[in-house]
Amino acid sequence: MQTNERGKILLESGTNEIEIMQFTIDDNLYGINVAKVREIMMSAPVKPMPHAHPAVEGIFKPRDIVLTVVDLPYYLTGKRSEPDPKQLFIVTNFNKMHIAFRVHTVVGISRISWTAIQKPDKTISGGEEGVATGIAQCDDQLVTVLDFEKIVAEIAPETTIQMREIEKMGNRVNRDCPILIAEDSILLSRMIQEALNKAGYMNLTMFSNGQELWDYIKPLADDPQTLPKKVAMVITDIEMPSMDGHRLTKLIKSNNVLKRVPVIIFSSLVTEEMRIKGKQLGADEQLSKPEIGHLVDVMDELLERQGSNMN
Repeated sequence: MQTNERGKILLESGTNEIEIMQFTIDDNLYGINVAKVREIMMSAPVKPMPHAHPAVEGIFKPRDIVLTVVDLPYYLTGKRSEPDPKQLFIVTNFNKMHIAFRVHTVVGISRISWTAIQKPDKTISGGEEGVATGIAQCDDQLVTVLDFEKIVAEIAPETTIQMREIEKMGNRVNRDCPILIAEDSILLSRMIQEALNKAGYMNLTMFSNGQELWDYIKPLADDPQTLPKKVAMVITDIEMPSMDGHRLTKLIKSNNVLKRVPVIIFSSLVTEEMRIKGKQLGADEQLSKPEIGHLVDVMDELLERQGSNMN
């Protein structure tokens, strides 16, 4: 099952919608954003890799690309089971990586609003480091949407945000310009904040979704004179409960006052299709995670272009 055609119609114009592919593991219902899915394949024999993370089954090469296979049932439950040929691989594409996740069955796809996805309570998500990014209401079912970025970051830490990219930049002048950041992952939010602080950006305000950031910035449109003192730039993820980054970008860039604020989309979902969509919505720049050094370079450039380099 190829999902490219579905990906092209997803989030047509900042409508704040998401398509969720539902799948099961031990009869429990989970979900993944269709925009992350490249295709669904029948499971196949996997070549084990020495010294790999326990959840990594190994590798296989279905066609022109070698894929790492993650045993998602084992990752979630800690229980090892014999692979069943009836099981499936969900082949994903995000963070410029292709990874196959073993699942038991694929149920179908539902298109819903981000407002129908709630952030899970810490008691059921495993605390701040839980792997449930949201609980979605799909028809009459509750679906646990997994944080695949966090799963991959735990299995392969070298694939996520690296502080050494900032350290290579050497000593930098501190800037006090106010930066607003929307990022729902607690882990990534902390890593981004730490990296940008080290890069000299000290005045950061973090929001857990686009709705929270919009509620903060919208009233500032009534006072154009003080706007630059409150916000010099917005950085946003795409996938977030309540309001996604595309909808947030559209709202900011559709406002006659707020549209002067530079908006950077910083997301694992920045593919060529998504890049076209982000540009249509007015994003000033779009970068793929986890390129934190590139993000700092772009922030520097945009702020200098705006004449907003406050030391």
